[in-house]
Amino acid sequence: MTVQVPNSAMVIMAHPDDPEFFCGGTIAIWCAAGCEVTYLILTNGNKGSDDPEMTPERLAAIRRKEQQAAADVLGVKRVLYLEEPDGELQPTLDLRKRVVAEIRRYKPEVIIAPDPTRYFYTDYINHADHRAAGVVAIDAVFPAARNRMYHPELLDEGLEPHTVRQVYLVGPAQPDRWVDITPVFETKLRAIRCHVSQIKDVDYMESRVRQRHQAVDEYGREVMREGFRILTIG
Repeated sequence: MTVQVPNSAMVIMAHPDDPEFFCGGTIAIWCAAGCEVTYLILTNGNKGSDDPEMTPERLAAIRRKEQQAAADVLGVKRVLYLEEPDGELQPTLDLRKRVVAEIRRYKPEVIIAPDPTRYFYTDYINHADHRAAGVVAIDAVFPAARNRMYHPELLDEGLEPHTVRQVYLVGPAQPDRWVDITPVFETKLRAIRCHVSQIKDVDYMESRVRQRHQAVDEYGREVMREGFRILTIG
């Protein structure tokens, strides 16, 4: 399906590597078409390892570098980090205010965020941080970012209200929009490969990603695609 490309978008995710796995193809298409994409990564990813020699501090630094490299592959304009502890993400009012501040600062037309209602997939449990990231993103979009009565202290910083027009929820149980990422699928894989600390078996990872994205479109063509649930904000 052809999707209109916004002029600007913000991808709000829990961990480094979430943008690439969830929606790297769509991001690649949008960036190539001139969309200014901002990543807002809520945690530092400091628990994503079972290496007994790894420390949380070193892992956070490694994952930050990996995320920047992946973003560069896709053409992302900037990557912002809120540095919450991995595995402990909660949709608090303080975190909402920090997300609202970045939405007002960069004024994206579209937000991409996890679907907070998705607890389970066919073969695994959705990470609690993903669900929390979805909750805080949605609550920040509506009504907080657009309403000057919410977090009025941000007005003192010159951060005026901003209305996001659409939210693309990734990982929904029932997508209502599909993006054909066939032309950029290899770019998505190349970006995922930047997350070396998270990939034990590259061949297995690529096989699983291919399986999850393979589909037959409405014209009977074999394609690679990413699915979203779209919320249009009035």
